Amino acid sequence: MGAAIRIRIVKIGNSQGIRIPKRLLEQSGIHTEVEIEVHGDRLIIRPATKLRVGWDEAFAAMAKRQNDVLLDDVNTTNWDRVEWEW
Repeated sequence: MGAAIRIRIVKIGNSQGIRIPKRLLEQSGIHTEVEIEVHGDRLIIRPATKLRVGWDEAFAAMAKRQNDVLLDDVNTTNWDRVEWEW
């Protein structure tokens, strides 16, 4: 772990926040969105997890096991069958 940097909490509208130096962001790999979690008296800030990571592999495994059937009944209309284009 690197040396600690002291930063003031600033007022941002009705909230409060901190300005994170560019160097720290570059070192952490944080670029756009973060997740913030409280652990005791500490705030843990980490890059936000990407949504749907691993879904392609999971769907492929489901198809291989033939476990990819729809659970809902599909009631198509004439419009669904004739007019709709994928």
